[in-house]
Amino acid sequence: MEQLQQIQEQALAQFALIGDETELEQVKAKYLGKDGSLTALLKGLGKLSNEERPAAGARINVVKQAIEMALSQRREALAQVKLDARLAAESLDVTLPGRGNGCGGLHPVTRTLARIEHLFHSLGFAVSVGPEIEHDFYNFTALNIPENHPARAMHDTFYIDPEHVLRTHTSPVQVRYMENNQPPLKIISPGRVYRVDSDATHSPMFHQVEGLWVDEHVSFANLKGVVQDFLQRFFEQDDLQVRFRPSFFPFTEPSAEMDMSWRGGWLEIGGCGMVHPNVLKHVNIDSEKYLGFAFGLGVERLAMLRYGVNDLRQFYESDLRFLKQFN
Repeated sequence: MEQLQQIQEQALAQFALIGDETELEQVKAKYLGKDGSLTALLKGLGKLSNEERPAAGARINVVKQAIEMALSQRREALAQVKLDARLAAESLDVTLPGRGNGCGGLHPVTRTLARIEHLFHSLGFAVSVGPEIEHDFYNFTALNIPENHPARAMHDTFYIDPEHVLRTHTSPVQVRYMENNQPPLKIISPGRVYRVDSDATHSPMFHQVEGLWVDEHVSFANLKGVVQDFLQRFFEQDDLQVRFRPSFFPFTEPSAEMDMSWRGGWLEIGGCGMVHPNVLKHVNIDSEKYLGFAFGLGVERLAMLRYGVNDLRQFYESDLRFLKQFN
């Protein structure tokens, strides 16, 4: 009986000092395991007389139950300590303002392109696209740009090889479209273009949208009407005025620079003109029967004016503080 009392006191004392669940199971085996001290006493009951055995067995069971209860309580205490530590590490201050879910938005240039396409679609223009790596023929030759023209120089154009360039405008799309379609033609060709230039108002890569209308009775008056109607609706200004200044482009004749009224002055917005007969000949369209006009607008320029951005580079610096303004 004295040995039982010592085993119980020793077990309870050890359980109380243990702070790890694995160690607790190891100590448990010392008393209740196959070779434990309490198990050994139970095995020794067979050596007692019939009169002593019931009382000794009952006493051993009482001690065993006490040890098992202490073991269970210590397990629960350790589990609670572990839970409290986890809750403390994952605690939330419910008085803090919610973070909220971030909401993405379209890039301002993408929004501008979508608006341009929508407005020209309402005027009856289809959208046509083409390759950004373009053959010299489509980018220059088919557009009546001579071999010695400055635009062909490497300081203006990115060359992939002697015959291929990163397109410098989207006019090649118009040539490709006219090769495969007969008049009447009425398309715009938006997309990325590339030139060797970079500053606050120029980027090596930027977007253009160019328009083309070829039919039997197309005139410069139609060009003026289309451009003015588009710009008035794009900027939502019914009193916006457009003027045309004589200029020169190899692929149009006559050619003009387009200006629009802006904040009390005039602002250049693009180039335009009547399609040069040589361009029509390259795509086997009868220049005696059909006339056409073409125009080109800078998408980033339109976006800068619409959203009040004064540095084109902000569109491509991936600054979330800037881009989030357009969500």
